[in-house]
Amino acid sequence: MSRPGPSRWLVTVPMALLALATIYPLLFTANVAMKSRREYILDRFSLASTLRWDNLSTAWNSVGMGRYFLNSVIVVACAVALLLLIGSMAGFALAQVRFRGSSVLTLVCLAALFIPFQVIMVPLARIMAGGGLIDTYPGLILAYVAQFLPFTVFLMTSYYRAVPTELVDAARIDGNTLYGVYRRIMLPMGAPALLSVGILDALFCWNDVLISLLMMPSADHRTLMVGITSLRGQYSADIPTFAAGVLIAGLPVLVTYLFLQRQIADGVTAGATKG
Repeated sequence: MSRPGPSRWLVTVPMALLALATIYPLLFTANVAMKSRREYILDRFSLASTLRWDNLSTAWNSVGMGRYFLNSVIVVACAVALLLLIGSMAGFALAQVRFRGSSVLTLVCLAALFIPFQVIMVPLARIMAGGGLIDTYPGLILAYVAQFLPFTVFLMTSYYRAVPTELVDAARIDGNTLYGVYRRIMLPMGAPALLSVGILDALFCWNDVLISLLMMPSADHRTLMVGITSLRGQYSADIPTFAAGVLIAGLPVLVTYLFLQRQIADGVTAGATKG
């Protein structure tokens, strides 16, 4: 067997270091979550001598993380459903329907990807407050849709551009309306892209802290990622309990990635490989 050449090492070593830098924070958090408070204070970097699984139950029950978890599930599910519905319709229209201004709208969606949320957070908060949507599920759902819709539209547009135009024309000749073409042809054909984009949108919404903190200021309506900050405030010196809360909040994301990593990769590269 031939030895790997220098060029392969130039790729392997940086990738291994990057993987280690990515995995280490997760392993460190899991190790801290299994320690007692005294053990953590004495040596925070040592391996846990005994596994304190009760830290997980303490983190879950002490601040009502079940309520925060349910809030996140409701908001993320509704936001992703709206994102996929609107994004797939807009992607179909921009990619396959001929109308004046479609190119400009596509560029607008692309430009919106480069606008940080911090730029629009104050106007968005004022609009939501004026509509009575602050501290409500619909307010946070609409905020997520507004933030992540350009990404969804851009990827769905890129995917639908790979569909032959002749297929749409043939369906129109057969008597289908534009909605009929979308529902009977484009929606089933776009299922792989919808799955990939839906997973990415769900991860974005689940991991969000800033938008949720802005739109849901009261304790009862917090999402899980914001709710775990209550552990840090209530247990100012109990870092293992806080680490256990972080571990619980990150577990759904980790499980999703492990089982659906191929779909996630497809969603990330959809805009580059389609169209």
